[in-house]
Amino acid sequence: MSLPLTACAPPHPYAGTPLWPASTQPLRTGDLAVGGVSLAELADRFGTPSYVIDEGEVRERARAWRTALPDADIAYAGKAFLSRAMIRWVEEEGLSLDVCSAGELELAALSGFPAERIVLHGNAKSPADLRDALRLGVGRIVIDSTGEIASLAAQMPPGARQRVLLRVVPGIAAGAHSAVRTGVEGQKFGLPIAGGEAEDAVARILGQPRLELVGLHCHLGSQIAGLGPYVTAVRKLVALLAELRDRHGVTFPELDLGGGFAIAYREGDPVLDPALYATRVTGELALQCARFGLPVPRLTVEPGRWIAGPAGVALYRVLAVKSTGGRTFVAVDGGMSDNPRPALYGVRYTVRLVGRASTAPARSATVVGRHCEAGDVLAEDVPLPGDIRPGDVLAVPAAGAYQVSMASAYNLVGRPPVVAVSEGRARLLVRRETLEDLRSRDVGE
Repeated sequence: MSLPLTACAPPHPYAGTPLWPASTQPLRTGDLAVGGVSLAELADRFGTPSYVIDEGEVRERARAWRTALPDADIAYAGKAFLSRAMIRWVEEEGLSLDVCSAGELELAALSGFPAERIVLHGNAKSPADLRDALRLGVGRIVIDSTGEIASLAAQMPPGARQRVLLRVVPGIAAGAHSAVRTGVEGQKFGLPIAGGEAEDAVARILGQPRLELVGLHCHLGSQIAGLGPYVTAVRKLVALLAELRDRHGVTFPELDLGGGFAIAYREGDPVLDPALYATRVTGELALQCARFGLPVPRLTVEPGRWIAGPAGVALYRVLAVKSTGGRTFVAVDGGMSDNPRPALYGVRYTVRLVGRASTAPARSATVVGRHCEAGDVLAEDVPLPGDIRPGDVLAVPAAGAYQVSMASAYNLVGRPPVVAVSEGRARLLVRRETLEDLRSRDVGE
């Protein structure tokens, strides 16, 4: 189902910005089309809340990283959003896959993703996580703690050898919120370089004949727009590689710098550019390796949000509008159950009316969810038409990452469906979670 795009429509305001998918076009009705499909029509067909993913945008964004870093390994971070279709798209675009649980790993295996192109990480891998990774033959396991070294080695079959990376903490504060800054000491991920914990872990791994340490891994945080933190990380990690070579006589062929690349959620938000990242980071890597007399290791990066986020649009239907305390509140049929990020990190989004045109002057409104929490706010002080009313459909861009993947059934509200659009067609990827789904889990009396 789709509506024709208007040949006489003026250039839309989203062209050239990262907020909306590049395929976004306005319709005469005041609606928007993404991937050639009307958003209002999608809301009617699949209900609300719903999540729309532009397949073409996903593929183009994956290609942007492949083009920027043709000699690197680009591993899509599945925690941003994972489904069988997404797994197929990133495989066809030549990317690897980064997973952090047996559930994500099993979905990748069932989807036919090559196991040797999968990286498993996580700060608290269960025995089942490790067992499944070994059974399926994943290409890399990222060791996150010293205890994990012996645990993994003990599960190795006789005669087998598993390639591993060691996650280190370089002591760099980067990221949009304290809860997502993972490159600093004093948080749950990795082993610090300062103090010698990382170097001690390297020695332990080298003492395990069934583990092959192929390199170092670090992840600095999320929503990082500047290149400085990555450049600093390269300097610190290459210096550590040189120290390990001098002490242990080994040269590691791989270096995984993680991801955390920023996207825009509102106009004016800074965005990380893959081409600039590639130029600056690979240049620094070559420079530092030459300084220490090291061969340049193969680089791995892990974009997740950067690929999936701008490809997604969330659709909500207005349930109520009221003014109180000098503010206008627009309540919608979703909220923190399908997008907990505003409640967790204070993130705010762009919101637009779709499905009808309005000539009413804009007024500032706060878009809130349906849940029994005062913190269930999706967008604060956003301009919406003054005649906004129940039944209207609102679209929220940059909704493809860390929304469906973090969704819950709070207040026993089922998780929304995910719909893919491409070349004027729409298809369901993930169905809506129904009340029957929720009831079926309750087996006690």
